[in-house]
Amino acid sequence: MNEAVYDAVVVGGGPSGATAANDLAAAGHKVLLLDRAGRIKPCGGAVPPRLLEEFGIPDHLLVARAKAARMIAPSDRRVDMPVGEIGFVGMVDRDEFDEWLRDRAARSGAERRKGTFESIERDGGEGALVLYRGERGGEVRKVRARLVIGADGARSAVARAEIPGAGRNPCVFAYHEVIRSPESSTEAFDAERCDVFYQGKLSPDFYAWVFPHGETASVGVGSANKGFSLRGAVATMRGDLGLNQCETVRREGAPIPLKPLKRWDNGRDVIVAGDAAGVVAPASGEGIYYAMTAGRITARAAAGFLATADPSALRSARKQFMREHGRVFWVLGMMQYFWYSSDKRRERFVDMCADRDVQQLTWQAYMNKRLVRAKPMAHLRIFLKDTAHLLNLRPIAR
Repeated sequence: MNEAVYDAVVVGGGPSGATAANDLAAAGHKVLLLDRAGRIKPCGGAVPPRLLEEFGIPDHLLVARAKAARMIAPSDRRVDMPVGEIGFVGMVDRDEFDEWLRDRAARSGAERRKGTFESIERDGGEGALVLYRGERGGEVRKVRARLVIGADGARSAVARAEIPGAGRNPCVFAYHEVIRSPESSTEAFDAERCDVFYQGKLSPDFYAWVFPHGETASVGVGSANKGFSLRGAVATMRGDLGLNQCETVRREGAPIPLKPLKRWDNGRDVIVAGDAAGVVAPASGEGIYYAMTAGRITARAAAGFLATADPSALRSARKQFMREHGRVFWVLGMMQYFWYSSDKRRERFVDMCADRDVQQLTWQAYMNKRLVRAKPMAHLRIFLKDTAHLLNLRPIAR
């Protein structure tokens, strides 16, 4: 059979898949980017300025620039954390942002197709056969690839088919409603502030949020408790904040992984990236920066594999990502385990956020995407305060 063989078929056109496809295509590889039509992930849309620089993202894709975060405790105590002079939190709308990334990959030479991944087959020919179904329940088609990159989300069909244990990765389920922003900022909503609610009534094990997106806003919640009503929590929050009269633009829900997979490749010709690899930060749920970073690292590993046909080249992707970000993920995982377990602890967590040392190091770590070691005495003070809170030795400010 005379057929084209792609160097790589990338399944999933979110930030990770689109970045991997762009980098490989720009390097001269024959790439197919396969993405499901009409998919928009529920996401607060926060990105650090570092992402814009590292990945060449134009400023016009920012729909808002948040200058502060507000943490709301179970008691309704509010703690504001101004970003200060070190920058801002950029906000993007995933509908426009993801499409721009896919279009950039196409401009770099990647071929785009819309369809839903079905399976991977091998017939003894070169590489693997990727089976996908066209739009609107169309017929199943096949394409041949030397390498398959699965970037198809938290419940990745590629990962579950090719990587042992991938289907058991724990997830938080996220749901948000994109609404028209109020005409003016109020105490309950500020167009330059991200609000994060640490309240058991809104999420028993994670948090809820209101993030500004310029003309719109994301009002959402996450929880791993399958019996908890995410829609009900968002309705409660909108009612409490006076946002129930705002027009609802769209509603979206999806699982979000909070733990990197122990293995990203099948040792042969498949590798995963982004949510499919589990690279969403615990505690914060931040995923865009880490997804794009994983996509770029995966593209480098893929290029090594394509040059040598040595499957061991694929293992370098996870090793590099965890070397650069594994410690941050571990610290955030511990934070989530300790502080999100009860309203009593959430109250103390928000109280800690009022501390100036905590605020400065939090923003520095967010902007730089690494643990900041420049102020050892500040770390010591935070450790002592953290310990005092855990042991209930420090009174909570009211």
